[in-house]
Amino acid sequence: MSVLSPRIKPSGPVANSLTSGQLPRFVELYVLLGAAIVTGLVMLLVGFSLVGWLCLTAVIYLVALAILSSVVENRRKATDRVIRGLVTVAFLLALIPLVSTLATVIVQGAGEISWSFITSVGAATFDPNTLTVTQTPGALQAIVGTLIITGIASLISIPIGLFTSIYLVEYAQPKQWLARTVTFLVDVMTGIPSIVAGLFAFSLFSIIVGPKAFSGFSASVALSVLMIPTVVRACEEMLRLVPGDLREASLALGVSKFSTIVKVVLPTAIAGLITGIMLAVARIIGETAPIFLAASFTDNFNANPFDGPMQTLPVLAYTGYAFPGKDIAASNASAWGAALLLVLLVVILNLIARVIARIFAPKGMR
Repeated sequence: MSVLSPRIKPSGPVANSLTSGQLPRFVELYVLLGAAIVTGLVMLLVGFSLVGWLCLTAVIYLVALAILSSVVENRRKATDRVIRGLVTVAFLLALIPLVSTLATVIVQGAGEISWSFITSVGAATFDPNTLTVTQTPGALQAIVGTLIITGIASLISIPIGLFTSIYLVEYAQPKQWLARTVTFLVDVMTGIPSIVAGLFAFSLFSIIVGPKAFSGFSASVALSVLMIPTVVRACEEMLRLVPGDLREASLALGVSKFSTIVKVVLPTAIAGLITGIMLAVARIIGETAPIFLAASFTDNFNANPFDGPMQTLPVLAYTGYAFPGKDIAASNASAWGAALLLVLLVVILNLIARVIARIFAPKGMR
């Protein structure tokens, strides 16, 4: 009869197999701070440069993280940490121009934004007694023109783009010649330069109306040429994400194809559709070249899109620098104010679109 020998317990501390061979939780942050400090000291010796400091910090961070992870952990984990570090660095580099642009626009335009600037029409008045020209800053005509031109372009583009995407996803066969032709034309239109769209609208209305046929409607037509392919592509991708089981279940219950699209497909994809449409609106609302060619610009208030030039916020920002008045500083300030108003307008439109998408989305997706 054998006697079982008692298990001998290790005398030293027991290592946890789940946490052994792992770096601390916030090691990436520690390595990044160390790389930034070391790079800063080096840059102080050779001459400081912000771009050089950021690039050298990223390189030292990735190299140090790879070496540290290879020593403590293993090669697989080291590769994973380096790839995640590259993704993080790429994300931070992508944020730099965005944050820099927003910061510049806010700093330069915040001092110009006021209630009088928003509700006043910019004009230059001449005083015959003192022989001086006083420039009154104002963006009311530009705000109204932007809303009118963008609204008309949206009314033209959204139905055409949405119906085209529904045709391509729900009705067209993959190898049908019409579907391939529409897809090819949409791809070609996506790459059209904005100034070409402006020249097209100006030439078209010059033939119909006559020379110098500047109008807000002409600018809307130019913007619709740019907006339609974006709406088609965005809505097409969102409709393709709707599961086919929902369509099959609806058709199996005897619901018609049209009712399935209206009551099942579109409500399911409503959030993505609105997001894609807002991306298209944001793409055209800041266009300058086509509006400058098709609608020109004016300091007078004009709310009639079918008669005479119209002013918009991007054109106001451009002309404030390209064609300043006698008071150059005031013109430049108005340009920065118009740029900030344009950013705020895009933010407000996106918030409204989010609210609408949340309201009309299916209950399970809210």
